[in-house]
Amino acid sequence: MGARQENGTPRKLASVTEEEIANVTDNEVRKYLRGEGANLEVWTIVVTSWDTLDESPENFMYLQVIQDKKLKGQLAFREELYGKSAKAAAKAEKWLMPTEGGYLDAEGIEKTWRIKQDTIAREVDISSSKKQYDIVLPDFGPYTLDFTSSGRYMAAAGHKGHLAIIDLQNLGVIKELQDEMMLIGVTGIVVNENVEFRGRGTLMYVREAVRDVVFLHNELFFAAAQNKYLYIYNRDGTELHCLKEHGAVLKLQFLKNHFLLASINNFGQLHYQDVTTGEMVNSYRTGLGRSDVLQVNPFNGVIASGHSGGTVNMWKPTSAAPLVKMLCHHGPVTGLAFHPNGHLMATAGMDKKIKLWDLRKFQVLQTLPGHAKTLDFSQKGLLATATGSFIQVLGDFSGSQKYSRYMGHSMAKGYQIQKVSFRPYEDVLGIGHSMGWSSILIPGAGEPNFDSWVANPFETSKQRREKEVRSLLDKLPAEAIMLDPSKIGTVRSARKKEKPTKQEREAEIEAAVAAAKSVLLKKKTKGRNKPSKLVKKRQQGIERAKRPLLEQQMEEELSKKKKRKMSEDNQLPKSLQRFARKTATA
Repeated sequence: MGARQENGTPRKLASVTEEEIANVTDNEVRKYLRGEGANLEVWTIVVTSWDTLDESPENFMYLQVIQDKKLKGQLAFREELYGKSAKAAAKAEKWLMPTEGGYLDAEGIEKTWRIKQDTIAREVDISSSKKQYDIVLPDFGPYTLDFTSSGRYMAAAGHKGHLAIIDLQNLGVIKELQDEMMLIGVTGIVVNENVEFRGRGTLMYVREAVRDVVFLHNELFFAAAQNKYLYIYNRDGTELHCLKEHGAVLKLQFLKNHFLLASINNFGQLHYQDVTTGEMVNSYRTGLGRSDVLQVNPFNGVIASGHSGGTVNMWKPTSAAPLVKMLCHHGPVTGLAFHPNGHLMATAGMDKKIKLWDLRKFQVLQTLPGHAKTLDFSQKGLLATATGSFIQVLGDFSGSQKYSRYMGHSMAKGYQIQKVSFRPYEDVLGIGHSMGWSSILIPGAGEPNFDSWVANPFETSKQRREKEVRSLLDKLPAEAIMLDPSKIGTVRSARKKEKPTKQEREAEIEAAVAAAKSVLLKKKTKGRNKPSKLVKKRQQGIERAKRPLLEQQMEEELSKKKKRKMSEDNQLPKSLQRFARKTATA
């Protein structure tokens, strides 16, 4: 067995020359190409005679593939651009992405899901082993967790009133808060000899149940779903807002691109509130009863809710009707998670099945046996499932979206897992359970290289302010939430022309008759300009003007008669329907 270092080992970047930077291997470049490049100098050989297959030039004809010089030049320029872009991408990967992802490497008949956390901790370095710990707080559980987008800060909420914000980079407690500054004498136990919490906060207690917690756009603000109302706190533990309109909230989600706080309460009401202006964007009833399963799709911002009837509904704030209604399980839905690419959804139900769905076709890709109370996808596509005190991690290693067992972990007997959540940019899985919270190592879970423009774990206060202003300027309106966001900016296709009504058709005929009557007839020679002939010509012009409109009306009536005749034939008894005409005649 070999456990690669969690999140890999950085390459050495010191004292490199321009030649070394420009030097990339063909294999590195080939990974970013669109396949083999087109060879524009190829000649095609065509055999003209199969009677005598000798090598004489008379039996062969040589044809050039591209004869247009202009087209050939354009294609050559395009292929050159493809090659340059592939080489630039290979350079960026080599020098700007210095960290390689970790993974578990099993030897022989050994299985990766049999490798224990103790074995992994012995193989990794000291800094990675510190990320594996258990915080035992038996008086406040069960706990639910949430991470910031950079993975540096974690919010922990105990059901019995404990709230804490933790800086995971230096393992310091920024704030532990309890309402009314009520000190209590409960001590947390840290089960890992390598872990040392440097910060110490005043232990404070919220005198009511906390059902869920979620960070807002950064670590400075977070929302907590308490017993009666929804509260917003800052990082110092100061209560900023009490949102009574949301009611007794069960689950929370934050849409970071739209600055919308979504919640569902115990009456099945879904609320969307803009945290920048405080405006309630929309509020409506789902009509499907109480639900504590709520998840946001990171691809399009659509909210999905799981219900007791086995259905998963997808919502957007501008519509009270669900965008999609899927029957996923023959029983209540217990867990829901979206892949980071937004095209894969995992659901778990009381029918003891875990299903993977392709959201582009709304079809089941894979059905796995097992029950799960909570689900979560990692940045690299690993799926964590948990029920009772057992955690199972599934992985797609073939690239065919067929998940198989990758790792497993059992908590201490009696621990009931409430929530699992992968820490971004780290190979770490956070576990909230009835006795506190824990952290275990899952090699290959996190993205090894972060983009400082998207999420920077080492950002300063100045960078955070600039990022906050930039994200507010780039804020998307609620109307931009839809199933297929690529449709934004496209031209809507023309609708089918509606059939004109009887009054509109009569008005068209009258207008055509009036136009035909207003036509001036030429004056002919003597004997050809009689009044009777003029009346006859004018009548012929009126008939010509009315003919296309009358023909169109007759065609519509014939089609209606055919449809009526077909419906009458289909109303025959089932035993006689096979004798009915397939194409009815008028």
